[in-house]
Amino acid sequence: MKLEYGVVVEDKNNNLLGKIDHIVMDTWTGRQRKYVIRRDAPRTDIFFSPEHVEDNTKEKVKLRITIDELENN
Repeated sequence: MKLEYGVVVEDKNNNLLGKIDHIVMDTWTGRQRKYVIRRDAPRTDIFFSPEHVEDNTKEKVKLRITIDELENN
């Protein structure tokens, strides 16, 4: 699975979280390790990993967890 910049991300309850703004790569393996959804203050940016992804297409990523679970980790 390789996600792209600008893809829309939804949590498992179909809440729109935003778009992927940054991709963190593992410099040794070249694999994608983390994704960042930037949000306006006072909300914090959202970080998620490939393990959080339930399903994805070219247009959308569906996570297997909720926004609350992401923000509280």
